[in-house]
Amino acid sequence: MIFKTLGRTGEKIPAIGMGTWQLGTNSETLAALKKGLELGDNFIDTAEIYGTEPLVGEAVKGRDGVFIASKIWPAHFDYDSVLKACDASLKRLGVKCIDLYQLHWPNYTVPIEETMSAMEHLQKEGKIRHIGVSNFNVKEFQEAQACLSHSDIVSNQVEYSIIMREPEADGLIDFCKRENITLIAYSPFGSGALFNTKRRQLLDELAAIGSKYGMTAAQSALVWLIKKEPVVAIPKASTEKHLAENIAAMGKRLKSEEVGEMEQLSNKFRKLHHRPLAGRTFVRKVLKHTTFWHGYAEKKLGKKED
Repeated sequence: MIFKTLGRTGEKIPAIGMGTWQLGTNSETLAALKKGLELGDNFIDTAEIYGTEPLVGEAVKGRDGVFIASKIWPAHFDYDSVLKACDASLKRLGVKCIDLYQLHWPNYTVPIEETMSAMEHLQKEGKIRHIGVSNFNVKEFQEAQACLSHSDIVSNQVEYSIIMREPEADGLIDFCKRENITLIAYSPFGSGALFNTKRRQLLDELAAIGSKYGMTAAQSALVWLIKKEPVVAIPKASTEKHLAENIAAMGKRLKSEEVGEMEQLSNKFRKLHHRPLAGRTFVRKVLKHTTFWHGYAEKKLGKKED
Protein backbone atom coordinates (compact mmCIF):
# COMPACT_ATOMS: atom_id res chain seq x y z
CA MET A 1 0.00 0.00 0.00
CA ILE A 2 1.42 3.37 -1.03
CA PHE A 3 0.34 6.55 0.76
CA LYS A 4 0.86 10.10 -0.46
CA THR A 5 0.62 13.41 1.36
CA LEU A 6 -2.51 15.45 0.64
CA GLY A 7 -1.33 18.87 -0.50
CA ARG A 8 0.46 20.71 2.28
CA THR A 9 -1.66 19.12 5.03
CA GLY A 10 0.79 16.45 6.11
CA GLU A 11 -2.09 13.97 6.01
CA LYS A 12 -1.52 10.70 4.17
CA ILE A 13 -4.06 9.11 1.81
CA PRO A 14 -3.77 5.97 -0.35
CA ALA A 15 -2.25 6.56 -3.78
CA ILE A 16 -5.18 4.66 -5.28
CA GLY A 17 -8.60 5.40 -3.83
CA MET A 18 -12.06 4.14 -4.71
CA GLY A 19 -14.04 6.20 -7.21
CA THR A 20 -17.83 6.00 -7.37
CA TRP A 21 -18.72 7.90 -10.56
CA GLN A 22 -21.19 5.86 -12.65
CA LEU A 23 -21.14 3.21 -9.96
CA GLY A 24 -24.34 1.26 -9.48
CA THR A 25 -26.02 1.35 -6.09
CA ASN A 26 -26.64 -2.33 -5.47
CA SER A 27 -25.47 -5.06 -3.11
CA GLU A 28 -22.54 -5.97 -5.36
CA THR A 29 -21.08 -2.46 -5.41
CA LEU A 30 -21.67 -2.07 -1.67
CA ALA A 31 -19.79 -5.33 -1.09
CA ALA A 32 -16.95 -4.06 -3.31
CA LEU A 33 -16.57 -0.84 -1.31
CA LYS A 34 -16.61 -2.76 1.97
CA LYS A 35 -14.01 -5.15 0.59
CA GLY A 36 -11.78 -2.24 -0.35
CA LEU A 37 -12.00 -0.87 3.17
CA GLU A 38 -11.16 -4.31 4.57
CA LEU A 39 -8.07 -4.38 2.32
CA GLY A 40 -6.92 -1.10 3.86
CA ASP A 41 -7.99 1.38 1.18
CA ASN A 42 -9.59 4.07 3.33
CA PHE A 43 -10.03 6.72 0.59
CA ILE A 44 -13.44 6.99 -1.12
CA ASP A 45 -14.49 9.70 -3.55
CA THR A 46 -18.12 10.57 -4.29
CA ALA A 47 -20.28 13.60 -5.20
CA GLU A 48 -23.79 14.85 -4.64
CA ILE A 49 -24.53 14.50 -8.37
CA TYR A 50 -23.36 10.85 -8.53
CA GLY A 51 -26.16 9.54 -6.37
CA THR A 52 -23.64 7.36 -4.51
CA GLU A 53 -23.34 9.26 -1.24
CA PRO A 54 -25.90 6.99 0.51
CA LEU A 55 -23.98 3.94 -0.76
CA VAL A 56 -20.72 5.34 0.61
CA GLY A 57 -22.48 6.14 3.89
CA GLU A 58 -23.64 2.56 4.18
CA ALA A 59 -20.15 1.22 3.38
CA VAL A 60 -18.42 3.35 6.03
CA LYS A 61 -21.06 2.93 8.74
CA GLY A 62 -19.41 1.92 12.01
CA ARG A 63 -15.89 2.42 10.63
CA ASP A 64 -13.33 4.95 11.81
CA GLY A 65 -10.50 6.49 9.83
CA VAL A 66 -12.13 6.52 6.41
CA PHE A 67 -11.16 9.54 4.29
CA ILE A 68 -14.30 10.67 2.46
CA ALA A 69 -14.13 13.11 -0.44
CA SER A 70 -17.30 14.55 -1.94
CA LYS A 71 -18.17 17.31 -4.38
CA ILE A 72 -20.69 20.12 -4.64
CA TRP A 73 -22.42 20.67 -7.99
CA PRO A 74 -22.00 24.12 -9.64
CA ALA A 75 -25.75 24.84 -9.47
CA HIS A 76 -25.23 25.20 -5.71
CA PHE A 77 -22.35 27.68 -5.75
CA ASP A 78 -24.16 30.69 -4.28
CA TYR A 79 -23.43 31.18 -0.57
CA ASP A 80 -26.63 29.81 0.95
CA SER A 81 -26.80 26.89 -1.48
CA VAL A 82 -23.25 25.83 -0.59
CA LEU A 83 -24.26 25.53 3.05
CA LYS A 84 -27.48 23.65 2.24
CA ALA A 85 -25.73 21.29 -0.18
CA CYS A 86 -23.09 20.40 2.39
CA ASP A 87 -25.73 19.65 5.03
CA ALA A 88 -27.55 17.43 2.54
CA SER A 89 -24.34 15.55 1.69
CA LEU A 90 -23.51 15.06 5.37
CA LYS A 91 -26.98 13.60 5.91
CA ARG A 92 -26.70 11.22 2.94
CA LEU A 93 -23.22 10.13 4.03
CA GLY A 94 -24.25 9.74 7.65
CA VAL A 95 -21.18 11.61 8.92
CA LYS A 96 -20.58 14.83 10.84
CA CYS A 97 -17.66 16.03 8.71
CA ILE A 98 -16.52 15.57 5.10
CA ASP A 99 -12.75 15.17 4.87
CA LEU A 100 -12.35 16.77 1.44
CA TYR A 101 -15.13 18.94 -0.02
CA GLN A 102 -14.56 19.86 -3.66
CA LEU A 103 -16.10 22.28 -6.15
CA HIS A 104 -17.14 19.91 -8.92
CA TRP A 105 -16.60 22.29 -11.86
CA PRO A 106 -15.93 26.00 -12.29
CA ASN A 107 -19.11 28.05 -12.72
CA TYR A 108 -18.58 31.51 -14.17
CA THR A 109 -22.19 32.53 -13.51
CA VAL A 110 -21.55 32.76 -9.74
CA PRO A 111 -18.71 34.92 -8.32
CA ILE A 112 -15.98 32.61 -7.08
CA GLU A 113 -15.48 34.91 -4.06
CA GLU A 114 -18.98 34.07 -2.85
CA THR A 115 -18.46 30.33 -3.23
CA MET A 116 -15.08 30.26 -1.50
CA SER A 117 -16.39 32.37 1.38
CA ALA A 118 -19.04 29.73 2.00
CA MET A 119 -16.45 26.95 1.81
CA GLU A 120 -14.33 28.63 4.48
CA HIS A 121 -17.43 29.06 6.62
CA LEU A 122 -18.09 25.32 6.40
CA GLN A 123 -14.49 24.64 7.36
CA LYS A 124 -14.72 26.98 10.35
CA GLU A 125 -17.90 25.22 11.49
CA GLY A 126 -16.12 21.85 11.33
CA LYS A 127 -18.40 20.43 8.64
CA ILE A 128 -15.51 19.99 6.20
CA ARG A 129 -11.80 19.49 6.89
CA HIS A 130 -10.12 20.33 3.59
CA ILE A 131 -11.11 22.32 0.49
CA GLY A 132 -10.53 20.99 -3.00
CA VAL A 133 -11.59 21.72 -6.57
CA SER A 134 -12.26 19.61 -9.64
CA ASN A 135 -11.86 20.32 -13.35
CA PHE A 136 -10.13 23.68 -12.69
CA ASN A 137 -7.31 24.86 -14.93
CA VAL A 138 -4.30 26.70 -13.47
CA LYS A 139 -5.84 30.17 -13.81
CA GLU A 140 -9.16 29.08 -12.29
CA PHE A 141 -7.32 27.41 -9.42
CA GLN A 142 -5.28 30.52 -8.69
CA GLU A 143 -8.37 32.73 -8.73
CA ALA A 144 -10.17 30.43 -6.30
CA GLN A 145 -7.16 30.24 -3.98
CA ALA A 146 -6.84 34.03 -3.95
CA CYS A 147 -10.38 34.25 -2.53
CA LEU A 148 -9.50 32.24 0.59
CA SER A 149 -8.40 34.22 3.62
CA HIS A 150 -6.89 31.49 5.78
CA SER A 151 -7.18 28.17 3.92
CA ASP A 152 -5.36 26.31 1.16
CA ILE A 153 -6.95 24.44 -1.71
CA VAL A 154 -5.26 21.09 -1.23
CA SER A 155 -6.26 19.23 -4.40
CA ASN A 156 -7.55 19.41 -7.95
CA GLN A 157 -9.47 16.45 -9.36
CA VAL A 158 -9.20 16.15 -13.14
CA GLU A 159 -9.33 13.50 -15.83
CA TYR A 160 -5.89 12.04 -16.37
CA SER A 161 -4.71 8.75 -17.79
CA ILE A 162 -2.12 7.27 -20.09
CA ILE A 163 -4.46 8.04 -23.00
CA MET A 164 -5.82 11.40 -21.77
CA ARG A 165 -2.86 13.58 -20.85
CA GLU A 166 -4.32 17.08 -20.97
CA PRO A 167 -2.98 17.99 -17.46
CA GLU A 168 0.53 17.66 -18.91
CA ALA A 169 -0.20 19.71 -22.02
CA ASP A 170 -1.86 22.60 -20.15
CA GLY A 171 0.78 22.80 -17.42
CA LEU A 172 -1.45 21.64 -14.58
CA ILE A 173 0.84 18.78 -13.53
CA ASP A 174 3.86 21.07 -13.27
CA PHE A 175 1.82 23.67 -11.37
CA CYS A 176 0.55 21.09 -8.86
CA LYS A 177 4.01 19.70 -8.31
CA ARG A 178 5.54 23.15 -7.84
CA GLU A 179 2.81 24.33 -5.45
CA ASN A 180 2.52 21.03 -3.55
CA ILE A 181 -1.07 20.37 -4.59
CA THR A 182 -2.43 16.86 -4.96
CA LEU A 183 -3.79 15.99 -8.39
CA ILE A 184 -6.58 13.41 -8.07
CA ALA A 185 -6.84 11.55 -11.37
CA TYR A 186 -10.34 10.42 -12.25
CA SER A 187 -11.10 8.07 -15.18
CA PRO A 188 -7.56 6.61 -15.03
CA PHE A 189 -8.60 4.16 -17.76
CA GLY A 190 -10.15 6.88 -19.96
CA SER A 191 -13.69 5.90 -18.90
CA GLY A 192 -12.97 2.45 -20.34
CA ALA A 193 -11.51 3.80 -23.59
CA LEU A 194 -8.18 2.15 -22.78
CA PHE A 195 -9.83 -1.25 -23.23
CA ASN A 196 -11.40 -0.39 -26.59
CA THR A 197 -10.42 -2.84 -29.34
CA LYS A 198 -8.84 0.06 -31.26
CA ARG A 199 -6.22 0.19 -28.53
CA ARG A 200 -5.55 -3.52 -28.40
CA GLN A 201 -1.90 -3.10 -29.36
CA LEU A 202 -1.28 -0.53 -26.62
CA LEU A 203 -3.04 -2.74 -24.07
CA ASP A 204 -0.98 -5.74 -25.10
CA GLU A 205 2.25 -3.80 -24.79
CA LEU A 206 1.28 -2.44 -21.37
CA ALA A 207 0.52 -6.01 -20.30
CA ALA A 208 3.89 -7.17 -21.60
CA ILE A 209 5.73 -4.53 -19.58
CA GLY A 210 3.78 -5.28 -16.43
CA SER A 211 3.91 -9.06 -16.77
CA LYS A 212 7.53 -9.04 -15.58
CA TYR A 213 6.19 -7.92 -12.19
CA GLY A 214 2.97 -9.89 -12.20
CA MET A 215 0.89 -6.91 -13.33
CA THR A 216 -2.07 -6.69 -15.67
CA ALA A 217 -2.32 -3.95 -18.30
CA ALA A 218 -4.74 -2.04 -16.05
CA GLN A 219 -2.33 -2.21 -13.13
CA SER A 220 0.50 -0.98 -15.36
CA ALA A 221 -1.62 2.03 -16.35
CA LEU A 222 -2.33 2.80 -12.69
CA VAL A 223 1.30 2.45 -11.62
CA TRP A 224 2.32 4.78 -14.47
CA LEU A 225 -0.03 7.39 -12.97
CA ILE A 226 0.93 7.14 -9.33
CA LYS A 227 4.64 7.19 -10.16
CA LYS A 228 4.07 10.89 -10.86
CA GLU A 229 4.77 12.91 -7.73
CA PRO A 230 1.56 14.93 -7.25
CA VAL A 231 -0.85 12.24 -8.47
CA VAL A 232 -3.27 9.87 -6.77
CA ALA A 233 -5.86 7.91 -8.78
CA ILE A 234 -9.49 7.01 -8.13
CA PRO A 235 -10.52 4.20 -10.50
CA LYS A 236 -14.07 2.93 -10.37
CA ALA A 237 -14.49 -0.71 -9.43
CA SER A 238 -17.96 -2.20 -9.28
CA THR A 239 -16.81 -5.72 -8.35
CA GLU A 240 -14.63 -7.03 -5.54
CA LYS A 241 -12.29 -8.63 -8.10
CA HIS A 242 -11.55 -5.41 -9.99
CA LEU A 243 -11.28 -3.39 -6.80
CA ALA A 244 -8.78 -5.84 -5.33
CA GLU A 245 -6.79 -5.67 -8.58
CA ASN A 246 -6.68 -1.86 -8.41
CA ILE A 247 -5.58 -1.84 -4.77
CA ALA A 248 -2.93 -4.48 -5.44
CA ALA A 249 -1.32 -2.11 -7.97
CA MET A 250 -0.06 -0.06 -5.01
CA GLY A 251 2.23 -2.94 -4.15
CA LYS A 252 3.79 -3.02 -7.63
CA ARG A 253 6.84 -1.20 -8.96
CA LEU A 254 8.18 -0.16 -12.34
CA LYS A 255 11.73 0.85 -13.18
CA SER A 256 12.32 4.35 -14.55
CA GLU A 257 13.25 2.98 -17.96
CA GLU A 258 9.97 1.05 -18.09
CA VAL A 259 7.98 4.14 -17.19
CA GLY A 260 9.83 5.88 -20.03
CA GLU A 261 8.90 3.05 -22.36
CA MET A 262 5.26 3.50 -21.40
CA GLU A 263 5.55 7.22 -22.10
CA GLN A 264 6.80 6.42 -25.59
CA LEU A 265 3.96 3.97 -26.15
CA SER A 266 1.46 6.60 -25.09
CA ASN A 267 2.97 9.18 -27.43
CA LYS A 268 3.01 6.66 -30.27
CA PHE A 269 -0.73 6.12 -30.00
CA ARG A 270 -1.56 9.68 -28.94
CA LYS A 271 -3.47 10.78 -32.03
CA LEU A 272 -5.56 7.63 -32.08
CA HIS A 273 -6.30 7.91 -28.37
CA HIS A 274 -6.94 11.60 -28.13
CA ARG A 275 -9.27 12.07 -31.10
CA PRO A 276 -12.37 10.43 -29.60
CA LEU A 277 -11.73 12.05 -26.21
CA ALA A 278 -10.90 15.59 -27.32
CA GLY A 279 -14.56 16.56 -27.60
CA ARG A 280 -14.89 16.29 -23.83
CA THR A 281 -12.24 18.99 -23.41
CA PHE A 282 -14.14 21.37 -25.68
CA VAL A 283 -17.45 20.73 -23.91
CA ARG A 284 -15.88 21.44 -20.52
CA LYS A 285 -14.66 24.85 -21.65
CA VAL A 286 -18.09 25.80 -22.98
CA LEU A 287 -20.08 24.63 -19.97
CA LYS A 288 -18.20 26.82 -17.52
CA HIS A 289 -19.83 29.89 -19.08
CA THR A 290 -23.43 28.63 -19.08
CA THR A 291 -26.28 27.86 -16.68
CA PHE A 292 -26.36 24.25 -17.89
CA TRP A 293 -25.59 23.13 -14.34
CA HIS A 294 -29.01 24.14 -13.03
CA GLY A 295 -31.04 22.10 -15.49
CA TYR A 296 -28.76 19.12 -15.11
CA ALA A 297 -28.93 19.30 -11.32
CA GLU A 298 -32.72 19.48 -11.44
CA LYS A 299 -32.81 16.35 -13.56
CA LYS A 300 -30.19 14.36 -11.65
CA LEU A 301 -31.04 15.43 -8.11
CA GLY A 302 -34.78 15.42 -8.70
CA LYS A 303 -35.47 18.84 -7.27
CA LYS A 304 -36.08 22.42 -8.36
CA GLU A 305 -33.35 25.02 -7.99
CA ASP A 306 -34.21 28.25 -6.21
